[in-house]
This record gives sequence, C-alpha cells and structure tokens, in this order.
Amino acid sequence: MYILFLTLVAAIGGLLFGYDTAVINGSNEFLRTHFEIESEGLYGWACSCALVGCILGAAIAGVMGDFWGRRKSLMICAFLFAISAVGSALPQTVTQFVIFRIIGGIGVGAASMLSPMYIAEVAPARLRGRLVSLNQLAIVIGILLAFFVNYFIQSYGNDRLVNGVAWNVALGWRWMFASETIAAVAYIMMLTMVPESPRFLMAQGKDADARGILSRIGAPEEVASQLDEITKALGEEQGTLADLVRPGVKTALLIAVGLAIFQQWTGINAILYYSTAVFQQAGATGNAAFASSVAVGVINVLFTFVGIALVDRVGRKAVLIGGAAAQAIMLTAMAAAFAFEAQGWWVLVATLGYVAAFAASLGPVVWVVISEIFPTKIRGRAMSIATVVLWIACYLLSQTFPVLVEKLGQALTFGIYAAMSVLCAIFVTLMVPETKGLSLEEIEHQFLSK
Repeated sequence: MYILFLTLVAAIGGLLFGYDTAVINGSNEFLRTHFEIESEGLYGWACSCALVGCILGAAIAGVMGDFWGRRKSLMICAFLFAISAVGSALPQTVTQFVIFRIIGGIGVGAASMLSPMYIAEVAPARLRGRLVSLNQLAIVIGILLAFFVNYFIQSYGNDRLVNGVAWNVALGWRWMFASETIAAVAYIMMLTMVPESPRFLMAQGKDADARGILSRIGAPEEVASQLDEITKALGEEQGTLADLVRPGVKTALLIAVGLAIFQQWTGINAILYYSTAVFQQAGATGNAAFASSVAVGVINVLFTFVGIALVDRVGRKAVLIGGAAAQAIMLTAMAAAFAFEAQGWWVLVATLGYVAAFAASLGPVVWVVISEIFPTKIRGRAMSIATVVLWIACYLLSQTFPVLVEKLGQALTFGIYAAMSVLCAIFVTLMVPETKGLSLEEIEHQFLSK
C-alpha cells in the first residue's frame, strides 16, 4: 500500500500533464474566434506553443532531478502548473496566452520525465512495469478530465450570449484553462507527504535515509541486497555526459530516442489536440463533436488498463510490436474513410480503434522502457535527452497537423501516420530488448556488458 501511495502521488504529475496538454482540444476553436486567428500557421502555434515549454522543461528536468532531487523538482513543476492555469485563463492578447502556456509546458515537460523516473526508482522490479504504467494511466485520466470539463463548459454556454457574443467565445474557453488550478494546488500539498527516491539519496551519500525508505517499500530481507546493488551500480558509474556515448549506454539512448519519436509521429496528439475539429470535418456538429472527443478520452483510459495488465505479463517488446501493427491498420482505415468520404461514424470507429491500440501499447510502454534502460547515475540526463526529443517530435506533429490537412488533406495525412506505425513495429523488432522482470541494475549490466 505504501509503494502504491507513492506511485499515485507521483502520478498526479502525469494527470496534470494530460490535462494541461489536452485542454486545448475544443477550447482551440473558441480561442481562435475570440482572437480572430485566420492563419493556419498561427492557429497551429496557439495550439502547440505549450510544447515549446515542454521541450525546455524536459531539457532541464534531468539537471533538476539530479541536483535538487526528484521530489523537490516535481513540486516546482506543480507550481508552474498553477501559474499557467491562472495566466492562460486571463490573457488579453494571443502573445500573453502563449507566454503562460509555455510556462505550463515547462512544468509538463519536466514532470513527464520526473514522474516515471521517481516511480521506477521506488518500485520493486516485479511491479515496476505496472507501477510506471500508472503514470500513463494518470495522463490519460487527465486527458479524459479535460475532455469532460470542456464538454460541460461548452454545453453550459452553448446558447448563452455575453454582450452579443457567444458565451463560449467570450468566457467559456477561459474557464477551461482555469479549471486546472485546483488539481495543481492539491498536487503541491500531496508532494509534501512523500519521501525522496532512495537511489537519489544514496547518490548523495544518505544511505541511512535510503535504507529507511527501502524497508517500507520491500521485504526486510530484500533491503540489504537492494542497497548492495545500488551501491555497486553507483560505484561503477561516473555520471558524466561522456558516459552517454559509452557502448551500451549509446545503444540505450538510441532506443529511447527512437521510441520517443515513434510514440509521437504515429499521430496520437493529432487526435488528442484536434479530435473535435477532425470530427467536425467528418460531419459532426456542436455537442456531437465534443461528445465524440469524450469517447476518445474514455477509450484512452480503458485501454491503458489493458497496457498495464500486459506490460509485466507479456513483456515490453511484444506489446509494442502488436500495438504498432494495430495502429497502422486503424490509421489506414481513417485515411480510407476520409478518402472515400464515408459517413462520420466510420471516422469515429477508426479513431477509437487507433486510440485503443495506442493506449494499450505505445502510450504506457514507451515510458516504461525509457525509465528503466539507463544507468542510475546518468538516468536523469539520459531520460532528459529522450524526453526532449519526444517533446520536439510532439511539437512538430501538433504544429504541422493543421497545415498538412490544409495542403495534403486528411486522407494522406493519416496515411503518413500509418506508415510511421509500420516503421515503429520494425524498429522495435530489430532494436528493443526485453526487460520484463529484471531489476534496474540487471538491465544496466545487460546493456553495458554487450
């Protein structure tokens, strides 16, 4: 129960991550009307600007985590979430909106690395895959909450006017962003109740504190062996940037970067950020488009449970390959539905199938692999690099999606994402080793010995 409590508190960072990134879905059209945004490029920038902050946050998260510790760094992220929530709700210009969204993005980017890293470092090997996957579950719950909140706010203001202007255009989108404040404040308070990562404490020479935490997490007879494993691993590592190009570590970094790119460029955030607009283009109107986005969020949550159930039973590699193949099939169906101008429900079914495949595979499992394949002392820096690449890929996807749809059409755009899913399955088959059931130190030895 104690390890579950630590995991759930850390995973609230994932919930805020999901909420902050998904709240733009649905609010973007009202925002566009309010600020009279006509250019697709500027529209894409307003929708994706937070991801620039995510890149910055991920870039500094490793240094933060290694210097201040995992827990204090997560608390900084929580403060950034709260500042962004308030600031994004009150802008008078697009520039002001962008600034506060970038501030929130810094918190998202840092938390996206720090939360799974903290969980991986406190979790027993036999449970690590499922516990780290809970962070992804929290992310998709945050996404679903954002969709629900946006749906209810939009429904409330659907027939209301403010000084002759639609209520949603004047005020509704502001409440969508402001609603994140409550969760951010709750996160700050809960982080005061969890300890620091035992592996970080041992890296700082605080062995007694680490022993006390480990004794609460695992069986007493396991504590001594865990301490010995961590001590040995820390003693063998130098923790310098040069270690990132060591044989073994370099391979792990290549795997992490490749998975980060494929997780994004198989198209997930084109759906999570723009699904309301996509469904409107497929013929849905008003509440139907928002309700369809809520359905996307529900499927995302439900099938994340499938991924959590499979990751420690079937293994990381098989789940990734199967999920990527299923994504390719569903994305091809989406492309075909737009190409042949099928009825809107065809697009909805294919979209839900794609989201289900992603949620059960690449969604949680990529974070599991990235959090466990690096040596302890450079885990912060290495995960930071991989997470920066992930957010760069996410930004490029989100920024270019409206432009690609305008220039190439929906069919070819989703066809590109289907092709990337096929390449992802090939990459995992050739490059990714199985790490199911291994301790972090055993995984490290496996990479460094080859």
